[in-house]
Parts: sequence; structure tokens; C-alpha cells
Amino acid sequence: MTRTTSDIASDIASVEPIYDRVVALGGLLQALAQVRRIADTGEADERVLATCIESLFRFDARTTADVYGGLEQVRPGLLLLREYLGGRIEDAALPKLAMGVLQLERRFVRDDEAVSRVRRGLEAQAAPAQRLGVTHPELLASLGKLYSETLSLMRPRVLVQGNPHYLGQAAVVAEVRAVLLAAVRSAVLWRQRGGTLWDFAFQRRSMSAAVDAHLG
Repeated sequence: MTRTTSDIASDIASVEPIYDRVVALGGLLQALAQVRRIADTGEADERVLATCIESLFRFDARTTADVYGGLEQVRPGLLLLREYLGGRIEDAALPKLAMGVLQLERRFVRDDEAVSRVRRGLEAQAAPAQRLGVTHPELLASLGKLYSETLSLMRPRVLVQGNPHYLGQAAVVAEVRAVLLAAVRSAVLWRQRGGTLWDFAFQRRSMSAAVDAHLG
């Protein structure tokens, strides 16, 4: 049987969990880079957007990489993580946005009612996602509404800056919120794999090595 890169990544992660955690962080940064792009230009990268939204509906994925449809699908995020760990990231707002999402995730997972409501909301949208496609405006509007009725009410709020022309459009705001929901999904996944903020202080070298191993 042919082994995929996701299979190999899973085997490595079973020995070194940090290899799993950097994949989730890559998913987080990938989503937030799209948030920044949508807020600035009103448009997303369709392929990356699809990866982000699809991750919301993979409830029982076998591996962390499988949440994103395979390791290759999260490669843009891993490249961003490599840049961040090496002090070379171009968008200085991206790490701040990521920290805001990680803080929001802590609040979210402690609120059982909010977690249950988001889970039910995603389950309700699974069929429309298959029927319409994960980047369809109607689906993005529904996911944006789910975010606004749950996570958006929590503190600290995640503040997204961008072009006022686009952020004044309801469809763009809904898309931003839908992708923020995907970012929180990755943050939850990172914590579930054992991630803590201490990783950034004491595990940077190991994180860099894990990212390099995934990228090849």
C-alpha cells in the first residue's frame, strides 16, 4: 500500500508530538493570512479558502494533517510558520492576530454551551457544504453568522483591520468571520495536540526542525 505524506507525518508525530502541533499552527496562520487578505482586498485565494472551510467539517479526521486534506494543503501555512520562527515574517500584524485567536480559543473551550452550539451549527451546515460547495457565499454567510452569534460575543474579541471599503460589505465581513472560525478550529486542534504558549519560548528550535521536516 502506498504511504502518503500524511501517513508519514502521523508516524513521526506519534513519537514527537511537536510535529503534529506545527501542522495545526500552520493551519492557524494559513487561515489568518486569508483573513488579512480578504479584509485588505475583498478576495481570498480560492484554494486556500476551501482548505480552511473544509477543516471545519472534518470532525473525525484520522490525523492532524487529514483535518486539512493532507499535508500539502497546509504547506502555505507551514511556510508562514517557518518565516515567523525565523524572524522573517513580512506581515507584522499576523502574529498579533494569531495571539488574539489563541487567547479567544482558551475562553471558547471553557464555555461548554458555546462549544456545543458551534458543533451543532457546523453539523447543520455539513449538508449545505456538500451541496453548494465550501466556498459558496450562502455557506460562508451561515458560518459567519455562527461565528458572530458565538465567538464574536466573547472577550477578548479578535479585531481585524483592513480596507474600510471592503469591511463595510456584509459578504466580506461574513467571509472574514467564517475563516476566523476555521482559525479557531486550528487553535483548538493545536491545544488538543498538547500545544501551549510555552512552546514559543522553549521549543522554537524543535518547532523549526519540525516545520523543515514537513516542508522537505
